[in-house]
Amino acid sequence: MTTAAQPTRQYAVGSLVHARGREWVVLPDSTSDLLVLRPLGGADDDIAGVLPGLETVVPATFAPPTPSDLGDQQAAGLLRTALRIGFRSGAGPFRSLASIAVDPRPYQLVPLLMALRQDTVRLLIADDVGIGKTVEAGLIAAELLAQGDARGLVVLCSPALAEQWRAELYGKFGVDARLVLPSTIGRLERETPYGQSVFRPDGAYVVSTDFIKSPRHREDFLRHCPDLVIVDEAHSCVSDTTVGASARSSQQRYALLRALADRTDRHLLLVTATPHSGKEEPFRRLIGLLDDRLAAVPLDTDAGRRLLAEFFVQRRRADIREDFQDGAHFPSSRDTAETAYTLHRDYKKLLDEVLSYARETVRAADGALQQRQRWWSTLALLRTLSSSPAAAVQSLNTRAGVEEADTPAEADRTGERTVSDPADSETPESADAVPGTRLPKATGPTATGTDATGTEPDADADAEEKARLVAMAEAARKLYGPTRDAKLKKLITTVSDLLDQGYRPIVFCRYIATADYVADHLKKILNKKGTEHPVAVASVTGELSPDQRVTRIAELCGTDEEGNPAPERLVLVATDCLSEGVNLQESFDAVVHYDLAWNPTRHEQREGRVDRFGQRTDVVKALTLYGADNPVDGIVLNVLLRKHERIRRVTGISVPVPQESESAMQAVFEGLILRGERSPYEQEGLFAQEEVAEQLEIAWQSSADREKRHRSRYAQLTIKKDEVAAEVDEILAALGTGEEVRDFTRRALGALRGMPAATKQGGFTAHTDALPQGLRDTVSHALGPRHPRPVVFHDAPSAPRGEAALTRTDPVVAAVARFVLDAALDDAGKVPEWQRPARRCGVVRTTAVERNTTLLLVRHRFQLNLPARDGSVREQLAEDARVIAYRGRPDAPEWLPEDEAVALLDARATQNTDPKFATEHIAEILAALPAILPELRDQSAELGRTLEASHRRVRTASRARLAGLKVVPQGDPDILGVYHYRPAPTFPQGVGA
Repeated sequence: MTTAAQPTRQYAVGSLVHARGREWVVLPDSTSDLLVLRPLGGADDDIAGVLPGLETVVPATFAPPTPSDLGDQQAAGLLRTALRIGFRSGAGPFRSLASIAVDPRPYQLVPLLMALRQDTVRLLIADDVGIGKTVEAGLIAAELLAQGDARGLVVLCSPALAEQWRAELYGKFGVDARLVLPSTIGRLERETPYGQSVFRPDGAYVVSTDFIKSPRHREDFLRHCPDLVIVDEAHSCVSDTTVGASARSSQQRYALLRALADRTDRHLLLVTATPHSGKEEPFRRLIGLLDDRLAAVPLDTDAGRRLLAEFFVQRRRADIREDFQDGAHFPSSRDTAETAYTLHRDYKKLLDEVLSYARETVRAADGALQQRQRWWSTLALLRTLSSSPAAAVQSLNTRAGVEEADTPAEADRTGERTVSDPADSETPESADAVPGTRLPKATGPTATGTDATGTEPDADADAEEKARLVAMAEAARKLYGPTRDAKLKKLITTVSDLLDQGYRPIVFCRYIATADYVADHLKKILNKKGTEHPVAVASVTGELSPDQRVTRIAELCGTDEEGNPAPERLVLVATDCLSEGVNLQESFDAVVHYDLAWNPTRHEQREGRVDRFGQRTDVVKALTLYGADNPVDGIVLNVLLRKHERIRRVTGISVPVPQESESAMQAVFEGLILRGERSPYEQEGLFAQEEVAEQLEIAWQSSADREKRHRSRYAQLTIKKDEVAAEVDEILAALGTGEEVRDFTRRALGALRGMPAATKQGGFTAHTDALPQGLRDTVSHALGPRHPRPVVFHDAPSAPRGEAALTRTDPVVAAVARFVLDAALDDAGKVPEWQRPARRCGVVRTTAVERNTTLLLVRHRFQLNLPARDGSVREQLAEDARVIAYRGRPDAPEWLPEDEAVALLDARATQNTDPKFATEHIAEILAALPAILPELRDQSAELGRTLEASHRRVRTASRARLAGLKVVPQGDPDILGVYHYRPAPTFPQGVGA
């Protein structure tokens, strides 16, 4: 690097300067008084501010290679790829692509383009479970931050998902967010200067929605909240809950979001796979956060649907299957089946007894309130007994939640929330407690007096009922185990078959008691004495905190304390605390519904834990257990689950259960329980269950047909994702193709003593123990201290925890590239020879050329003038690397087409070159480089015009502003590498040669 003293001046974005003993690149936001600088070849973490008035700052130029820095035939390709992988400020129209650790699929670009159309981004992303809503929201956030349209970011989510969001933001998008939870707020406040807020408008945070909604923290958060907000599981903030603490919690969540949305310049992304619960009012509140007009506009009109389409994106799995035809890890199909069992005679006898008890106790109710209380308590007993004998025993020993109700309507609302699975219920992570059956003694008019003998009239009846409940609990205890519990017996057979087929299943249960009961029996029976292949079994329920759930799963799936891998055969038993948000596809590939959910959406959420992007099994399995002679299971299957599946198969649309479903379910259950004469408190038409169920199916089908018609109006369908995907592919190709990255990583690790070895699944393994110390430490930090050894590199877009994916954005691959580039650019004497696999020049004799040909690796810098949403023009710095080549001498070059120049990177030496000759010859070429500098400047200008055209095409597709858009080359291009290819003589072979 050379420097030249010049008077103080205003430096352009992208120009080079020398200060503090090193070279820097001038970044946007620099002024004549303060230069914002990044070290040449450095990362954003190394950015510094320099005051020219106090420190010496002079212009600089990039030093060319030296003749002594000769490498072999691989040197050029390794240096080029290391440079391209290391770019974090690409010049293409998507500014964030160079700095994110994910290669987006074409469909994932659609929400980003919709966002770029809006001055203030307001979107509801409602794609199916498992197809990448987090990535889509992250892409939008990364692009807004990269373009400067957003200063900071906050994610509002459940505390159970906070750590996962933080890991996703950091690992995939390079955003280092702070966790704001009850467990972290004390430390954050201590670290914050007195009188200041924990939140800063330019900060990044992952925040518990339930924590920050409280009056104590809400106002401070609203005052200092960043200008970009992502709300995960947004449906839980508008749920139609009107009972007690849940009502207050839901109202506080909605009030918080409403206050955030009221600031019209705040970007707001709502994320949920279940935007519509079947009830119109919560959905209206949700979309009203995006635009006030959506709260009231008729959505059954073209105008209403077109307005909604501007803010709403929703794709089903079938819509995006074509985007995964390139071998990416996404299941090609989901194999679903129902598995029936027949109740043991003792289990059937107890179920009949419970039905008889339910019928008698509801009919004998004294008043409408007591009838509804008894109705819900007996329904709770029926459901828990259908789940497991352990859940039934706990229910019989627990007070009913409806006992606190003051009116029949309140009893119904409480019962729906605690016994049913209402579509608009809040997050299920804490909804797996067993509902109680026990009610206090009757308190009606006849319960307070005494007869002539001084005895309470209901005393004998109360004692008899108590004895009856005790007897049922004892009968339930006798059903424990697969001998009398046919459901458990069928599960053991089902799980064993799945394990034998190579699957790793998750068994979903409704209640904590059932999950623990199932897990205990599976552990004993699957690992009984003499078992050839041990099975690791663990249960995860709402009794565990979010951190404890993550730890429990990691203990099941990861290595033990001694570094031994987990058993091949795994079973996870869980409640619905894991049915939303938690990614389990890396370790599991099958789902067993041990308990039927009383809401089809819950089944979709469960299966979505394994049927999602990143799943390596091509066909995942989902099995549903049900009792063939259990009337409770029959009602749920026939009224809800099978109808939902039939409508989905016929229409291709999965729509939420209509609002009528809850009344239909109640009608059918009441028909089951209350056979015989009517109670005076029964509502009109209570026994018309067949008619109600039929009306439900009609409403459901109508909703599906209407949704299918409306989907043609969605704005997402007007975006030509393939055209935009072509622009993205061109950008990614400039940053390093997949094949190039795979070849680079394998060659670089081989040169650095990593001993790569191919694997049967594709990819390879590499040892880290012999790597250079600095690289070894970086790899260990990226993978974690307990990562498997040797390190597994997967030839796929994603990799399990502790392993690496052969993509340019993988942290391990990026670390290898950074090490190779830094070693090549450092002075030769500073780094041992074997640690410098890439060199800046070389001379190669090869049959790949017929005339002397010189290849140059050139780095261009550009100032991007990008129109902002507020009408201003924002300056940004971008870099690009190109390979060019010419035949002949530098003073009369014959320039090769780009594809021929790139092909030279694969040329192999066919004859040795004398080192002295190579050094002298490359010195002559380096001395003549000034002669081609005008051509390099012209190529830089042409590349700038090409990049500007690409920006215009993407902005036109997204209807973004164009006024002021310009791409301007900054300074002379840097010549990083010079490689000379000389024709090698060919010798005839054979007799007489």
